[in-house]
Amino acid sequence: MAKSVTSENGGRTVTRADLAEAVYLRVGLARTESAELVETFLEEISQALARGETVKLSSFGSFVVRAKGERVGRNPKTGVEVPITPRRVMMFKPSNILKARVDGRSLDGVKD
Repeated sequence: MAKSVTSENGGRTVTRADLAEAVYLRVGLARTESAELVETFLEEISQALARGETVKLSSFGSFVVRAKGERVGRNPKTGVEVPITPRRVMMFKPSNILKARVDGRSLDGVKD
């Protein structure tokens, strides 16, 4: 795989280049085609989320866009109230299968 980055907690961070290299090695596409495939896949997900759609990847999880209303926040240093404008936020909800894999548990009997 391509050179990876080390994250703050000392673990490895998988990059787009790592994903493209994995596609190259496992699927057998040319390196440029593998990189284009990864870029296209990520772009499709990004566009769907920008439109406010939910993206569900079976056995992996769901990316959900949620609208947050206007609210009052507080500056923790000064205590001054500040209005927080409405916005859309993206959340990721992992599937039960992904949770089990991350936790190192057996996938026997785990439903998506």
